[in-house]
Amino acid sequence: MRDLTLNSDLLLHAYARGIFPMAEGRDDPEIFWVDPHHRGIMPLDGFHVSRSLARTIRRGTYAVTINRDFKGVLQGCADRPETWINDAIHELYVDLHAEGRAHSLEIWEGRDLAGGVYGVALGGAFFGESMFSRRTDASKVALAYLVDRLRQGGFSLFDVQFLTPHLETLGAVEIDRAAYHRILEKALARPARFVGAGPVPDPQTLLQRMTQTS
Repeated sequence: MRDLTLNSDLLLHAYARGIFPMAEGRDDPEIFWVDPHHRGIMPLDGFHVSRSLARTIRRGTYAVTINRDFKGVLQGCADRPETWINDAIHELYVDLHAEGRAHSLEIWEGRDLAGGVYGVALGGAFFGESMFSRRTDASKVALAYLVDRLRQGGFSLFDVQFLTPHLETLGAVEIDRAAYHRILEKALARPARFVGAGPVPDPQTLLQRMTQTS
């Protein structure tokens, strides 16, 4: 049963205070709040495009869309043996998407959803929630295009919650809670646009932008 005390307004308030919700598992109805002592962030001028990733992007095998299949991305992120996305969290982020606060970036191979990432935009902060990949490098390609969109849209903070080895290879770093809150405060006061950040660039334009800012 959905927790009626938790709604999209409360969720946005929590993000503004630097905390986010999780569940122990798909079938656990309880939701708890997380305020890590150390936070993972992706510096928007520090995303690392390896040679192999650049080749994948340059080939143009994947098509990239914005907000075409939010529920599909959400389901892709939850479709794993261990997940913190339970039914209540699923409904909350669908609500946030309907309100224009939660967004997805999809990676397609033909008609198949090959990967994607979703998160919440608040001021100049983007809170990356989860990503998934069903094809080689699909999640990396998704992050590359997401970082570009955040740059073009005027964002200053890309919160990835926890630093993982995978994210670290792409340029993510870990900062302490106090530093995170200072960055968050500045980002929340900054105007930014996710949907209005321009069209999805072609692979060559994306790589040129990455080279200029990395």
